Amino acid sequence: MGMATRGLRGTCSKLVQITIRQPDLDLADTTGHGSRMTDWLRGAVIYQIYPRSFRDSNGDGVGDLEGIVERLDHVANLGADAIWISPFYRSPMKDYGYDVADYADVDPMFGALGDFDMVVRRAHALGLKVIIDLVFSHSSDQHAWFQESRFSRDNAKADWYVWADAKPDGSPPNNWQAMFGGPSWTWDSRRRQYYFHNFLPEQPDLNIRNPEVQDALLNATRFWLARGVDGFRLDVVNFFAHDAQLRDNPAIPAKKSPARPHQFQRHLFDRTQPETLDFVARLRELLNEYGAVAVGEIEDEDPLPVQRTYTDGPTRLHSAYSFFLLRAAKATPELFQRALHGWDSAAGWPSWSLSNHDVVRVATRFADDKPERVKLMLAVLLSMRGTAFLYQGDELGLPHANISFERLRDPEAIAFWPNGIGRDGARTPMPWTVTKPMVGFTIGDDAWLPVDPRHRAMAVDVQEDDPDSVLHFTRAFLAMRRESAALRVGALKYLDAPPGVLAFEREAEGERVICLFNLGTKVVSCAVPPGTPLSEVGSAEILGDKAALDAYSAILLKI
Repeated sequence: MGMATRGLRGTCSKLVQITIRQPDLDLADTTGHGSRMTDWLRGAVIYQIYPRSFRDSNGDGVGDLEGIVERLDHVANLGADAIWISPFYRSPMKDYGYDVADYADVDPMFGALGDFDMVVRRAHALGLKVIIDLVFSHSSDQHAWFQESRFSRDNAKADWYVWADAKPDGSPPNNWQAMFGGPSWTWDSRRRQYYFHNFLPEQPDLNIRNPEVQDALLNATRFWLARGVDGFRLDVVNFFAHDAQLRDNPAIPAKKSPARPHQFQRHLFDRTQPETLDFVARLRELLNEYGAVAVGEIEDEDPLPVQRTYTDGPTRLHSAYSFFLLRAAKATPELFQRALHGWDSAAGWPSWSLSNHDVVRVATRFADDKPERVKLMLAVLLSMRGTAFLYQGDELGLPHANISFERLRDPEAIAFWPNGIGRDGARTPMPWTVTKPMVGFTIGDDAWLPVDPRHRAMAVDVQEDDPDSVLHFTRAFLAMRRESAALRVGALKYLDAPPGVLAFEREAEGERVICLFNLGTKVVSCAVPPGTPLSEVGSAEILGDKAALDAYSAILLKI
């Protein structure tokens, strides 16, 4: 505060009439399984749990389902509407659960099916919806389907994966490059053919063009719906189908050599094919039977149009999020404006996230590991029009952890070391209790990934005792958002703003909220109508008809 004597610059007084249309709520998805409806997803806050690192109940150093049950009160008290649990299926763990060996069972390291049922019951008792991952782009090479498919060219599942003959010189069928390095094709000596994999060789891609494969995947979906889940997050949903002609991807003219081989190409043929949406339509029909939801993860060179396409209409996904914000290196008004602007004529509903298990944590990427700037970024995320995904530990402002090469587990980090930061730094154990040797994550002597020493002082119990902590801020903001129809589902208008300031207005049910975020280093002043402050970050205050914002500060004003 105390900004009245400072030299204030800039103005935010003029409204730019760009209105993002609020689509009608999807009330058609009633179900014979009760009165559940899918409109809860709009404006919801979904807390992502990475189970290996959330809470270990048995001391083996790996988080588990019982550990989730033990700490669900934390999520409920935070004010989230739902949890999304990353994969816990049977898996050889080559990609730590994203290589599924059985879509209808729990890996013993996480517990058993009864433990999952306990998670669902406890979550529902706390008023939390439950979303789980569906990894349908690929399976593990240890899955029974692939073991049969690779046995011969004429068995019952021969066409369940993507197989192709070698070129006359023995090289792979085309030039497609895998996300984790090297060609997207691996030779199999049994069939004497190549099989396709967008990621590790141990993650062969399913042939979603095959109706039998679709049926099997829908059966797996129904298995979890019958156990009471409220929806699914679809891993790399736009990777489900490939080009039937296996055409080469064109090269991207580059001024300098990309960091990874797959970045040399425009991915026109190995992903984002129209046939994926045919399968999505079948999936949506099944979800409608149960009143369940689906949120897609989009990975693409230009992800925002794909994000919109995959949510445009009653046969598409209920929502989708992309890596547009997750991979950005700097938070600017233009970044968020571009993310939001494309939805002004879209029928779909967006989801947004600033962190997850695949990217550098938002505290490090956008906030220079400073708690007050983490609060600013959380305020932006939770004020955007759409559903918000909050990754475990971001409510504490955890920085991306430093992991020595010897302790790396992530195959991507190992493959691109030392120039790739990797994903392990976002996956380290959740710090619960500062006084316990393993910060309350486990009673064991060590964990599958080490605890970053900086995280100890940011443990949940430490922040509980500090009213100015990121944890208390997050709770307060979520409580305020829950009571505001404008912030949850309101239309959006951009405001003119000085450089470095993101400014917009949200409106619904007669409520108007002006949101001003100074993402820059200069002090600014913005003209505002009379109103009541709902939330402030950093040095921000109302001085007469002006909102005064110091660097990296924000204010939300109810008109």
